[in-house]
Amino acid sequence: MNMRPQTSFPRLYSCKAAAIPALLGGRAERLRALHAIDGTEEEEAVGDWQNRLLRQRAVAWGSKMAERDDDGPVAERGPGAAYAAFVLMEELLDKLKLLSYEEEALRRHNVRPLSRHYFALPTNPGEQFFVFCTLAAWLITKAGHHFEQPQEYDDPNAIISKILSELRSFGRPVDFPPSKLKAGYGEQACYVLDCLAEEALKCSGFSWKRPVYPTDELEEEEITEDDTELTLNKLEEDVAEEESDNEENFIDLNVLKAQTYRSDVKDTTKQEEILQSTTDAAEWNLEVERVLPQLKVTVRTDNKDWRIHVDQMHQHKDGIESSLKETRGYLDKFHNEISRTLEKINSREKYINNQLEHLIQEYRSAQALLSEAKEKYQEGSGGVTERIRVLSEITEVLEKVKQETEEKGSSMTDGTPLVRIKQALTKLKQETIQMDIQIGVMEHTLLQSKLKEKSNMTRDMNAAMIPESTIGAY
Repeated sequence: MNMRPQTSFPRLYSCKAAAIPALLGGRAERLRALHAIDGTEEEEAVGDWQNRLLRQRAVAWGSKMAERDDDGPVAERGPGAAYAAFVLMEELLDKLKLLSYEEEALRRHNVRPLSRHYFALPTNPGEQFFVFCTLAAWLITKAGHHFEQPQEYDDPNAIISKILSELRSFGRPVDFPPSKLKAGYGEQACYVLDCLAEEALKCSGFSWKRPVYPTDELEEEEITEDDTELTLNKLEEDVAEEESDNEENFIDLNVLKAQTYRSDVKDTTKQEEILQSTTDAAEWNLEVERVLPQLKVTVRTDNKDWRIHVDQMHQHKDGIESSLKETRGYLDKFHNEISRTLEKINSREKYINNQLEHLIQEYRSAQALLSEAKEKYQEGSGGVTERIRVLSEITEVLEKVKQETEEKGSSMTDGTPLVRIKQALTKLKQETIQMDIQIGVMEHTLLQSKLKEKSNMTRDMNAAMIPESTIGAY
């Protein structure tokens, strides 16, 4: 059987044991655990678990990004737009490796190598923003433009505006607000670094070459080898089908006996006839070598078989016991060293306390004197504040009195009131003259109306008396 070589279990177990608490902890610890699992040689045993965890985290992050109101274009582009940052980050990492960013950028600033999804997922905003600015400045310099390396205390808004202005100078569009880059992760950060990496590759004269495909002979050999491989499930299915076919066929015993008798007679006659072989041994060996690859049957073990699981459990148990023996010795050694160190620290503390006891007493007495002086100072300051308050009240009253005396003095020496009185008197005289004229006019009109009324009354009376006298005469 064609079995794949496996790594010793203690290494894989130690990697998993170190990664599981981190996976249950914070976001940054989970990513470090994933990087630790990626670094093991047993990729087949850990790959499914790691991919499933990354997929769950990617789906959760994508749903959060899709729910934001300010990311409306992401929802319009389709359901796969939430994962564009992961694809863009993987392409960016390949371009950075082509530019040898680990030797030129990371080691100079003591930054660890980036993971596949470093700028796609949020881990540590401060660290991610620093790495983003560092890589952006390095890529701009690689692209042929002068750009100063950002420092720790620089304004983030100023750094982002400089990076975006350099990106626009390369002719790349920027259709998002600069605040998207302050977090140091996301699709926008991956887009900016990817554009700058492409410009750096152009400036360095890099060109993509056509892929080199293997020859057809190798492909045919691989195909024939794959066709000859069979799994345990296929073998079991073939055996079950043959058994079912044999059960379906009805056998006649008499016919079988007759056939066996005839075959025995033929075999005896053939054995008597064939006394010497006419086949060439060299040709036979060549034919065997030619047909042997096609007759080769490799049975691959199925990972779902319980026997393999039991064997793996026994291997894991042995690995755990062996690693436990090693770690127990180290832990006992650490325990003894720590206990001895604690004893030394306790004895040293007692010695220092005995040596500094008189100084501590002096310090306590000085503290008592200081507290008494502070109390006296507070009492004195309280009296001063009360007197200052009384002084301020008296000062306010004095200011009011001064203001009143000034107003009275100015009113006594000022002649404007007399002028106003004279003007008022002259005005009153003019008004009285006008009133007298109006009164005279009114009296005249009243007298005229009375005289007119009196003349009318006398005329009426005379007119009434004349007819009476005429009546008496007749």
